[in-house]
Amino acid sequence: MGILVYDRIKEAGKTQEVLSRHAETIRTRLGFHELSDTVCSRVGTIILVLQGQPETWQQLEEDLQQIGGVEIKKMTFDFLFK
Repeated sequence: MGILVYDRIKEAGKTQEVLSRHAETIRTRLGFHELSDTVCSRVGTIILVLQGQPETWQQLEEDLQQIGGVEIKKMTFDFLFK
């Protein structure tokens, strides 16, 4: 699951709260944003590798959508389910 947070300064707390609540569903989490000597982007990207039952993934997605200011994209690999 990929998550684009449009205003990470405004939405970071809410996003972290949802991710913490669903911690047992998250196998791997990678987050990043543009950072340089002159720029600290308000836009952030989070990539999640999920585990467990797909029903729990749906609940995570629904909870993230309640935040507003996030865009969610999903992808699956059949290999993980074999």
